[in-house]
Amino acid sequence: MTNRTEVREFLMSRRARISPADVGLPGGSNRRVPGLRRAEVAMLADVSVEYYAKLERGDIAGASAGVLESLSQALRLDETERMHLHDLARAADGIPASGRARRRATAQQPARQGLQRTLDAITGGPAFVRDRRQNLVATNALGAAFYSPVIGTSGRVPNLARFQFLDPASRDFYPDWDLFAHMCVGIMRVEAGRDPHDRQLQDLVGELTTRSDTFARLWSAHDVRTHGTGRKRFHHPVVGELTLLYEELTVTAEDGVSLLVYTAEPGSPSAERLQLLASWSSDVTAAARLPN
Repeated sequence: MTNRTEVREFLMSRRARISPADVGLPGGSNRRVPGLRRAEVAMLADVSVEYYAKLERGDIAGASAGVLESLSQALRLDETERMHLHDLARAADGIPASGRARRRATAQQPARQGLQRTLDAITGGPAFVRDRRQNLVATNALGAAFYSPVIGTSGRVPNLARFQFLDPASRDFYPDWDLFAHMCVGIMRVEAGRDPHDRQLQDLVGELTTRSDTFARLWSAHDVRTHGTGRKRFHHPVVGELTLLYEELTVTAEDGVSLLVYTAEPGSPSAERLQLLASWSSDVTAAARLPN
């Protein structure tokens, strides 16, 4: 999908979800499409109808930061959506969202020794490193045990998106499967906007779109989100249900790589089950660990 198509479909999807009543405009009954009309968005953003129509056709190159901010307010974009719009505009201008020169995609590399040692030093909860393509590239010992349904024993680098949408085991591992599916696609949408030239990410999106109707439907919605922090439920095949808090940290030494740590509330049943999982993890075979 080209940048122009991404911009067009994103703006159209955001416009369609806002009713005139949401922004204090009269609704009327003679409306052929859901949401706001282009002229109404243009008025709210204080730009001409012709200019907004040009933007919605995908011709966003050269749009000023002020116009993008006005458009974000008119379409009631949240912070993640606002940043996504700016990323799409930078990509249209030929500027990488990261501020770095684009790099040719390379095969997945093992985690750096220092990064793996950092993971190994985290013993109170599952910790892992994920790249922008949802590859699970490294874990600590508890993380390997926690993600054993995802990692398996094949020795390949597991991918969280493929597991989510292509592996039936994900519906057991994620009790809130629909929520996880929306989160996964929203995060991938953000990354696609940041670097539309990432061929490996494009290939992954193409594969999932072809093989999963649910992924295709969610991808076409153009919803975006960031991870950050929150609470998730899991059902682990060894210790049962876990309710865990998570924190996501950016690994600044490596572009597009994040470190995530799960913890349980002290004294909770989930904390006890994490301790059981830690005991079990000492017996996990070397084949269940990610390749180094």
